[in-house]
Amino acid sequence: MIVSKMRTNLSFTERVKILIKSIPKGKVSTYGQIAAFAGDPRGARQVARVLHSCAEKDKLPWQRIINRMGRISLSSGQGYELQYSLLRKEGICFSSDGSIDLNKYLWHPTNIDRFLSADKKTDRR
Repeated sequence: MIVSKMRTNLSFTERVKILIKSIPKGKVSTYGQIAAFAGDPRGARQVARVLHSCAEKDKLPWQRIINRMGRISLSSGQGYELQYSLLRKEGICFSSDGSIDLNKYLWHPTNIDRFLSADKKTDRR
């Protein structure tokens, strides 16, 4: 699923921020999934850049973005513990190997256009 042409006036960064803000508590998304929804299926590293530069300033729920293997990408002592704690507080469970069950917790938006519409209404399913 890729973002529609409807909102091409938004930059990739703006689309990424809108999408990340749309992820409901108790759900996660991957860097690659957000990149694809924002229009660049190969832009996972750019999503990481957006999170690094905008998470605090734009109050993004950065903890909800994980890697495609269902794992936290941050290293121990570099934010792993905080992200783990924040996700646990949202009700997300980790397996004994530290991964998250993407079949259970991966966010599946029903209408990407709705997230990126001019009024920025969100569908939090």
